[in-house]
Formats: sequence, C-alpha cells, structure tokens
Amino acid sequence: MTPPQSPVLEFPAMLHGSIGAIRRQVSVEGRKWAREYLKTGGFSHPQRMLEVPPGELLVMHSAAEFEVMGRSSWRIHMFADVFMHLNDGVPEEEYPRAREAFESFSLSSPWGALYHAVSPPPLRSAERMARRFAALLRFWDVLQGPRYAYRVPDTHHTLDGLMEYIYRETLEAWCPGGPASVREHLALAVERMARATREDCKEAVLRMIPCVMRANADLKHREELNDPEFLRERLDALRPDDFEDISGAYRYAVNGALYAWDRALGRH
Repeated sequence: MTPPQSPVLEFPAMLHGSIGAIRRQVSVEGRKWAREYLKTGGFSHPQRMLEVPPGELLVMHSAAEFEVMGRSSWRIHMFADVFMHLNDGVPEEEYPRAREAFESFSLSSPWGALYHAVSPPPLRSAERMARRFAALLRFWDVLQGPRYAYRVPDTHHTLDGLMEYIYRETLEAWCPGGPASVREHLALAVERMARATREDCKEAVLRMIPCVMRANADLKHREELNDPEFLRERLDALRPDDFEDISGAYRYAVNGALYAWDRALGRH
C-alpha cells in the first residue's frame, strides 16, 4: 500500500543515529521484512518515522562519512544492509521475487525512491532505471529540502546537484543536448528509457563509453576500447543479464564492463 504524500519529509527512524545503532536497527527491520514477506508476500512501511527538517544533511555514500563520523546523523547509504538480511531470511529460490517485490514497495516512498536512484542495485537496465527515476520525480518537491553528502569532500548537494553529479553523462547519453533543468532532463530520459529498444540502449552505452574512458587513464587497450565496431561486437556478445545491467548507460555499470573487456584483451 502506498502511503499518502505529505509536504513534510519523513524517513525511517532506523536510518538516523550512529553507525552501530543504524546497523542494529536495519538488521531488525530487514529480518522483520523477510518474515513478513514469507507470511504475506508483501511489506509494511516502517512504523517509526522521523521528520527530516529543511537543510538536514543526508549521507548518501560511505565516502562522505568523514563529515559526520562519531555523530548521530542520517546515513541513507546504510539502507543497503536491508538486502543482506532479506537475502538471509528468504529461501534462495524465492529471493529474486522477494527482491523485485521489495523494490516496488520501496519506490512508493521518498526514502526508497531516493536510495534506488542514488545507489541503484543490479540490474541497472534502461527499463529499471526509468522506473527508479520516475519514482524519484514523483517525490522531487519534497526531497528538495535536505542537503546531500555524496563522494566529493565538503560538497553538500541540492537534489538537482546530486542527480547532475551522478547522472550528467547518463542523461546526455540518452538525451544529447537535453533541457538545462535537471528535473526536465531526467523526465525526458525516463520517456526514452522506458520505451527503448535494444539498439537504443546500445547507442546510449556507446555515447557513454568515451566519458568513462576519459575518467579511467589506467585502461590499457585504449585503441580497441575506442573502436565503435569492437564495442558493438562486445555488446552483442554479452549474456542477456549482463547486457541488461549495462543497458541503462549507468556510469559504474559501463565502467565495470570496460574493465572486463580490457582484462580480456590483456589475456589475448
């Protein structure tokens, strides 16, 4: 059941506190969700919620922890631990369905939509990323209030700045020369990603690869990795799940594929 939207931003209380306290609370909630799924096939929203005041700092990545180390803070990146406890609590053969159901449940809340947009778990397909971005856009206004700490030291992003920092190249790959507004660019990308063909996805990935190449000077076989024909062959040779994971042109998924191809070239 989707909770009604409120002008007041509230996040689960389990994500606020010290690292140790959050780890314990997330463990309790994750195990509770696993039991609930096995019993009912669904998930309930956390009972204990806390208001997130305007200007509050949300730590979105462990690399930003140094700013709040030792303090009671919002640590949104630690929501990832929930998936470990779901995995432990649900039979292996049932876990893929449980994971799908849990993502759908999470995307109905501002905290779940924010987490899945900032730290998208595999698979990062065009279709899945479109759903995640669309969920974030539904809560865009209420998520304008906090500040966001990500990887860059001493940088407190607005929501627009955070999405631009993480997804600037992805949005350009899907919508070259798109709107100046991050929100509008994201909305246009959602439209294109949601109805993308395999060929559309390949073209977006090919537009993303030069950006990733520029950021990774240690890739050794640069001539091959800059060759569109070689890259098309590699994309066509990917297993379905591997192609799905890269098809959203998410920077870190593309990065992983490039390093895998670079290592394979080294072995030959």
